[in-house]
Amino acid sequence: MNPPASIRLSQQAKDQLTRLKVVTGIDQWNILCRCAFILSVSEKSHPTSQPIPADSNVEMSWGVFAGISGESLWALLEYSSKGNRSQGDADLVHLLRLHIHRGIGHLASVQIKHVRKLTQLLLPSALL
Repeated sequence: MNPPASIRLSQQAKDQLTRLKVVTGIDQWNILCRCAFILSVSEKSHPTSQPIPADSNVEMSWGVFAGISGESLWALLEYSSKGNRSQGDADLVHLLRLHIHRGIGHLASVQIKHVRKLTQLLLPSALL
């Protein structure tokens, strides 16, 4: 299975990321989207399948989104889809977008005032 050529975000996700960029000091969309994906995929439940508009001007290639972790992130997505009905590339790409958008929503709903809070969400407390 192959990762998508590019990922386009919804306008709502763009607005949420814009606020997160200000409070965390992380100014690259791809890093915040990677954090969102990892946060979402670590949950026990699958994201609710729903259409996600691609109505913003934020679009990144798979290479930019995944960076040097491309193979690992795609494998993580494939592993997380086990037990889900996702079978083909299109289903996995949709699941990827669901995870990114759910993760962005979670990050936006938490009162993050510093990058340390973001780190605490992503790492087990024993490591901090």
